[in-house]
Formats: sequence, C-alpha cells, structure tokens
Amino acid sequence: MRIARTIADLRKSRHQMPSPLGLVPTMGYLHGGHLSLVKQARTDCASVVVSIYVNPPQFGPQEDLQAYPRDVPRDFELLKRENIDLVWLPDNEIMYPPGYQTWVTVDEITRRLEGAMRPRHFRGVTTVVAKLFNGVQPDLVYFGQKDAQQAIVIQRMVQDLNFPVEIIVCPTIREPDGLAMSSRNKYLTEAERNSASVLYKALHTALEAFEKGERDAESLRDIVSKKINREPLSQLQYVSCADPLSLEEIQGPVEHALLSMAVYMGQTRLIDNVILRK
Repeated sequence: MRIARTIADLRKSRHQMPSPLGLVPTMGYLHGGHLSLVKQARTDCASVVVSIYVNPPQFGPQEDLQAYPRDVPRDFELLKRENIDLVWLPDNEIMYPPGYQTWVTVDEITRRLEGAMRPRHFRGVTTVVAKLFNGVQPDLVYFGQKDAQQAIVIQRMVQDLNFPVEIIVCPTIREPDGLAMSSRNKYLTEAERNSASVLYKALHTALEAFEKGERDAESLRDIVSKKINREPLSQLQYVSCADPLSLEEIQGPVEHALLSMAVYMGQTRLIDNVILRK
C-alpha cells in the first residue's frame, strides 16, 4: 500500500495503476461502513484508492471540525488488511492553497434537508469531491446510502459537469441494533448510544407501514416523528419524505421516496434514511 501526500506523488502513482480504478473518499476514522465501500471497490476494480481528508469548508461555524475524530495510523492498518493500492492524504495547503476562491455549487437540491440545516455544507462537499476527481481521475467512486443527499448531490454534479466517472451507492452498514455506522457515534455517551437505536426503529416502523399499504406521505412522516419523540434523550430536527431525485417533499400518495431524518442525541447530530419503493 502506497501513500501519496502531494499532487505530484498522486499523479505519478496514478499513472502506474491499471484501470478500472475505484476511489473511496473518506474523512478518516474508518469504520465498517467505509470498509464495506473499500471491499466493493476491491471487488469491482483493478486498482483502489482511498482518500483521507477532513474537509474544513463542509463544517459550519458551530460544528465539530476540531473535535472530529482522527486516527490516521489506525486507518492505515485497516486499509492494509483490505489490500488497497494507494492512500491519498492531502493537507489543507494542497486542497485550499493561499488565495483560494473557486467553488463548485449544485443549486436546488442542496437547499433542502441537510442543506437547509447546514448552509454552505454542500458547497464544501461538491468542491472537495470535484478536486478528488481531478486529482485521482477514478473510473468508479463509492459512497454510502447513509449520506443519501450527499450521494444524490454528487450524482447531479457528475451529470451536470460531465465527469467521466460512475457513482456507486452502497447500502448503509448498521450495528446489530440498527444504528447506522458513523464516525460521530464515538461522541455518544453510553445512555445516548443505547437510545440512538430509535432512529432505525422509527424508519423501520414507517417502512413496515408502507409495505402494508400506508401510502400517505404525511402519515409516514408522522410515524417516524412520534417514534423519535417518545425517546426522552432524542431531539428531532426534521423528518422528510421526499422525491428521491429532486428532494422535494411529497404531499399525498407515495410510490417512491427517500424517508430521512436528522436527530440530536445530546450534542451529537445523527442522520439516517430508508428508501420507500412501491
């Protein structure tokens, strides 16, 4: 496993790696969700690159940039076991050199859901992902379903800007009690961690109702809200039942939707989602 820290090192290594090449973008502190993406890339591709970079512009002023968990030596050990070809480990000086002023924005679908709660978050995401595409020049790029809106936004950017890459969205990986794996789960106290399983329980309850014939979007949102609000440690930020492409809220009957939420457990903000499909 090689490690590249500069653009020159990255490009030199990239030219030596056979295609198809898969990229797994991460912010490090890897868990089973990340590793599932790596395993899929290893299955699909002749070469695999994992990027590790905690991207400052996607964090808001009151968010957890400085506290975000980091353990690069541990990440390296995990990736060595997956037999990947290269880790790209850029720093802020490389990604945002002095005087930096160029940003990639996707308009409508970033104004909803997470974009409404976290202004300018997706501008940071799309910009850094565009830079990763430009640096690594992958054929396939792997994202997780847990960050559903992120995957939708990146797919829109790829289509609009004609990036020659294919986006692969892989299933959410969950703990035994259903909680979606996330680097931020580390922040949870023991009591909060036990309570956090309510996110998936609420989504699963709505999914079961949908599969039994409940089709009204507001009723599905209400099922999730009531389940979350019965958990004393949780504070619901939003529940959405939206079109899976436009992310517009659905009013009335549902045939295909992204059912998603954001919930605070103490100071930790968690997100999760399921797809409803008739």
